[in-house]
Amino acid sequence: MTLALITGRGRLPAEVAGAQDVPPLVCAYEGMAPDALAVDLTFRLETLGTLLVALGERGVTRVCFCGAIDRPDLDPARLDSETMPLVPLFQKALAAGDNGALQVLKQIFEQTGFAVVGADTLLPDLVAEQGMLSEAWPDAQMRRDAARGETVLAGLAPLDIGQACVIGAEQVLGVETMGGTDHLLATLPSNTAGMRAILCKGPKIGQIREIDLPTIGPATIEAAHKAGLAGVVVDEGDVIILDAARCTALADKYGLVLWARRGGAE
Repeated sequence: MTLALITGRGRLPAEVAGAQDVPPLVCAYEGMAPDALAVDLTFRLETLGTLLVALGERGVTRVCFCGAIDRPDLDPARLDSETMPLVPLFQKALAAGDNGALQVLKQIFEQTGFAVVGADTLLPDLVAEQGMLSEAWPDAQMRRDAARGETVLAGLAPLDIGQACVIGAEQVLGVETMGGTDHLLATLPSNTAGMRAILCKGPKIGQIREIDLPTIGPATIEAAHKAGLAGVVVDEGDVIILDAARCTALADKYGLVLWARRGGAE
């Protein structure tokens, strides 16, 4: 066993684990266990140093981060001796934006001797391929909205605040922040449903792909429908689609457009 999954909530860890010839070591953040996957080790930020030692002792050489983990707090009272030397790096990470924090985390693992590999490397079929996944196709307005969404996400990238926005009639109706896509969709203006708006999701410039590739799944399609959206548009090659067949079936059920779009497309 040379691969360890550093996991959080959701289905992605089980998808990645199930695609491996040799079952990986599953290490879950405390209180954020993955769905449908047995956990071998549990850790906290305050015990990360001990986890790194344990991985080395078990012969792990590669790690893959997958699943959702809330931004943790650091409790000095719970630090163990192996983790104490990492505190300056933790402080740097917790003071940074999402990309900055993830870059520090990646640095910690790489400096300890582990190769950090992305979920899309271990399971390439997860990543959206260019094209229309749904029966419904975008009209001219939706194509303009998708282009507007691409521009908005590029403009938000330096602020390091999110990977998604909602666009309707070329107006920005909402952007993703620390609450994530679910919060974005649940807090849209009341007139959104009448605007045939779309959710646009893609990576930020400088995205740490090995740790934080944008992801949608069936729950995203359900939430988009509940919010009154007309479609979900993701960046081709840069967004993971969990259970793509189910996502497509739901999009068709609700009459939504589900489009993996290449940047710059009309």
